[in-house]
Order: sequence, then structure tokens, then C-alpha cells
Amino acid sequence: MQFQFLAIASSMAIAVVSVPKATAQIPFLQQLQAPNSVSTDSNDRVVSGWIYLDGRALFQIAASKTNFPERSEDIQKKLQKISQNYFQSPPKTAVKVEVRKVNELPVIYVNGQYLMTITSEDARLRQIDMSTSADQITQKLEEDLQEAKQERQTQFLIDQGKIAAGIGLAMIVISWGVYSWQRRSKKDLVYPIVSQPPRGFLNSPISPADQPITTQLNKQQKQHLQEVKKRLFQLTQAGIWGSGSFFILGLFPYTRGFQVGILTAAQFPLRLGVVLLGTYVAIRLTYALIERFTSTLIISGAFLTPESSERLQLRVSTFSGVTKSIATLICVVVGILLALVSLGIDIVPLLAGASLVGVAVSLASQNLIKDAINGFLIILEDQYALGDVITVGDVGGLVENLNLRMTQVRDSEGRLITIPNGEIKVVANLSSRWSRADLTIPIAYQADTEDALKLIETVADKMNQEMQWQRHILEPPQVLGIDQFGDRGLMIRVWIKTQPLKQWDVARELRRRLKLALDEAGISISVPQQAIWVNEDQLVNFHGNGKAN
Repeated sequence: MQFQFLAIASSMAIAVVSVPKATAQIPFLQQLQAPNSVSTDSNDRVVSGWIYLDGRALFQIAASKTNFPERSEDIQKKLQKISQNYFQSPPKTAVKVEVRKVNELPVIYVNGQYLMTITSEDARLRQIDMSTSADQITQKLEEDLQEAKQERQTQFLIDQGKIAAGIGLAMIVISWGVYSWQRRSKKDLVYPIVSQPPRGFLNSPISPADQPITTQLNKQQKQHLQEVKKRLFQLTQAGIWGSGSFFILGLFPYTRGFQVGILTAAQFPLRLGVVLLGTYVAIRLTYALIERFTSTLIISGAFLTPESSERLQLRVSTFSGVTKSIATLICVVVGILLALVSLGIDIVPLLAGASLVGVAVSLASQNLIKDAINGFLIILEDQYALGDVITVGDVGGLVENLNLRMTQVRDSEGRLITIPNGEIKVVANLSSRWSRADLTIPIAYQADTEDALKLIETVADKMNQEMQWQRHILEPPQVLGIDQFGDRGLMIRVWIKTQPLKQWDVARELRRRLKLALDEAGISISVPQQAIWVNEDQLVNFHGNGKAN
């Protein structure tokens, strides 16, 4: 997996490898930013910006914030007109750039046409005097105009076309290679090679009880990693075609200006896209790591007793779900902060304000904090987990959802009951590690007690020896004997230790078998009854009183 990620990154690097300076002129990213502030005066501060020719940054100018847009647009239009006139001249025509003094200010002319006046702000921007600044701009203009005219010659365009064709061919080959690699990766996931059964800690086979949940966790882990690989492959394809097209635009003077527009327009969307994709990939990788850690915990518990192993599965499943929620929240918060930073927003005051708001919210939401602390203790102390059957106060049921704030249980009537964790004081877990089927069997007083006890023990032992029920019953059934004398008859009590949540299934089956066996043996199951005893003297007096009346 690591080699695949490295290979994907390498293919992206190939797509954006630099080309010779003469074939691609790409302005620096910082040159495309908004005008820079030079003065700290908020009312009339001085800002700076670049003047471009064919998408190539020539020189910087400075002006007050209110005058800068107008001055920059004016110089850019004059340079465009001057360059067009020069490009239409004969091939060997030289460009003449000179500096004249007008009102003690250096003024630049190109082929006799006025371009711009050097101001004190321009000089302070370069930290030199105005004359030296004018000479530097003059020299730069002369070199770049000559180079721009040379780039418009037919032979140069043909050479650049050959380079563009080579880049396009390389893009197709690299893109096809990445696509083929992606298809092979999908096939390897759909048709995995299984050479031997999965093995656990100390190279021992995983017990059958552990395999279902570990298989599910491994499947989810592969799905998360496959999703990460898919997004990285898509990013690689976009990088190949985007960077290749971007370099091709920089090969020709007529299209190089689009580079500036693309970089200027795509800065913030590109940054936000990278942050969004990074956050999504980080969440997926975190999920894969959590599930890898969870499955490792289960595999390492393969030597535990069956009930301990089952309990470990429930506990790590709960831990996995809660950890994923926390990791998602952390990744989303960090992603939002990085997005704000990418947009140029200072997050220090925002964090300071958020801390104050957090204090206020914490004071106003003490119940939520109490719920979260109690939920953390429930998970840490393993009071119950997902899949347990619990009773809290007057309600109870199967735990379907458990997080730091609340517990949701489904009762026998199908109702979903939500309990805040802070309200849970005493909880009864009916399925922690093991359960017990507690049966009370009524036998008529007239029945032979020894025969009834022996028959019940025989039926329970026979059920325990069957493979179907042997995996649910942890210990041999215990026939405790006559528990009490009731109005229904003799109450015989039976205990059966079972796997968690299997006590009801075992009890139902044992009752069914006992009914058949007792009927066959002629031992009746008593029903509630009441006897009235009347002596003869009371009966004679009753009849005599009736005749007298």
C-alpha cells in the first residue's frame, strides 16, 4: 500500500516537472497576489503590483490605493499598444527604450511613444533613487520586448509546437498508465487471493467466533483505503492533465497570458479544494487505522474464553464507533481552520473569541458536559456496549446506539428509547460476558419428586450434548431442586449458563422439551387451584338452619 501511494505521488511529480526556461515562462505565485501594502497609513496607503507582457511579469509599480487601479490599467494598455506596433514592424527592427526628464521626473518612452512616469513611490518600492529605478525598468523592457518579438517568429512557434506535442503525448501515456494501474488495483480488491485461513496472534488460527467481526472490519478497512486510493488516482489524473495543459499554455506568447488569469482565478478555489480533499482523505485514513487497530485487538484476544472474546467484540465495536465520531469532529474542525488560513483570514483572533464563547457555552451546557463525562466512563469501564441488553430504571432493551452524549435502546415492543448518559445512575446489564436462563418448573404435589427431578436433569443434559445448543450453553445445566411450595405445586428451579443474549432461546427450547417429556412420563404440570374443607357438623348445622328458615 505504501509503495502504491509513493508511486501515485511520483506520477504527479512527473506531471509537474519543470521545462526549460526558454519554453515556459510561469510567473511566481506571489506575483499574482493582490496588491501588496507598502505604507501602514489606512487612509491613503501605498500598494504595489506587477505589469505583464505576454503573461510574463516585467516590473512592479506603486501608487496609493485609490490611484493604483487606474495607473496600472493605463500603463498596461499603453504597453499593449506599444508592443503590438513593435511586433508588426520588420523582424530585425530594434526597440528603442529611453528615459527623458519631465518636470524633474524620469519618463520612459518606447520607440518614441510615452509609457509611464517614474514616481517616488516606485523608487521607494525598490529602495533606490528614481533615476536608477528608471534605468532598471528600461533595461528590462528592452530585453523582454526583443524576446517577445523573437517568440512570434515562425520557427520558434514550430519548435514550441513540437514541445507541446511531446508534452501532450507524455500526458496521454502517463494518464493511460495511471488508469491501467487503477483498474488492476480494483481487480485485486474484487478478487483477493486467499492462500490460507486468517491467522491471529502468535500465528494461531482465529477462532470461528472471531472471524465474522474481523472479516467485517477488514472489509471496511479495505473499502476506506480503496476510497482514498480512488481520490488520489482522480487527483493524479487531474494533476496530469491540468499541469500539462498549463505548461502548454506557457509555451506560446499568445496563450501565456491565460496562465496569469488561471492562477489568479484559481488560487482560492484550488486552496479550498486541496483542504477539502485533504480533510476527506484524512478522515478515511483515520477510519482505516481505527478499524485496523480494532481488528488487531479482536485477533489478539483469540486465546480468551468464548464469553470474553464475545465481550471483546462488543467493546471494541463500541470503541470504534465513538472513536470515529471524535476523529471526524477533529478532522472537520482542523479542516475549517486550514480553509480559513488558505483564504487569508487571521484565525488567532477567531480562536481567542472561540475560547471565550467556549467558556460561555460550557457554563450554559453543564448537562452536556456531564453526559459526555459519564459516557466516557461508561465506555472506559465497560459498563455496557453496543449489542448488550440493559435495564435502566423502568426502561430497558437492546443497546442500538452509544456515544458520549446518549444511549439508545430498543425495547421488546420496538420502541427506541433515548437516555442521556448523565441520567444513568444504576444500570443492569443482562448480557455482560455471559447470561443465565432461570427456569421455575411447577410439578403437581401428587407426582413422584425423585422421578421428576431425574427426568428434568436428563432432558437438560441431553439438550446440552446436542451440537446446535452446545455452543450456546457454557456449563452443564444445574437442577437446584425444589425451590418452594406454591399454590401451583412444587417449584423446581433450573439454572443454565449461556452465551450473552442466548438465555431466552435456551429457556424456550427447554420448556418445550420438558412439556413433552413430562406428558410422556405421566407427570402433570400443576395449575393454580384452591381446595375448600367442610366438616360434617358444620354441614348439618347449615342444612338445619336452611329448613328453619
